Amino acid sequence: MIFQNLGAVLAALVVKFLKGGAAVAPLQPATIPALVAEFLFTFALVYVVLNVATAKGTSGNSFYGLAIGFTVLVGAFSVGNISGGAFNPAVASGISVLGLSSWQNIWIYLLAEFGGAAVAAGAFKVLNPAEREDVRRLSSRDQPRQQQREVA
Repeated sequence: MIFQNLGAVLAALVVKFLKGGAAVAPLQPATIPALVAEFLFTFALVYVVLNVATAKGTSGNSFYGLAIGFTVLVGAFSVGNISGGAFNPAVASGISVLGLSSWQNIWIYLLAEFGGAAVAAGAFKVLNPAEREDVRRLSSRDQPRQQQREVA
């Protein structure tokens, strides 16, 4: 996550350099609607990623990029005017560096995005017990077996 944020900040600085001082009016989102919008679409994005890119049932698929991309697209069109449509802490950092959102609003993005991601991960674990069972089986195989003592 550190390198993702670093990449977002560097990209934003490059854009600022290339655009050379273009006037930007920062988004001033209403707190509650922005929190809800970012939470819901971060949840949706993380849940889609977990299902199409990591679940056993979809391994080897060729559609995960479309599913993830269309989730971001729907989110951007649906709530972009409410929150800016970041759905990712690195994007929130980037839009703050660019001046598209005030640094005072970064907490909205971080709280909603980490919360939405955590709830999506929890929902994935609860709704996909087969994935959880495989993890248990693998972790039990990784544990060293106890040596049985032979009685002489």
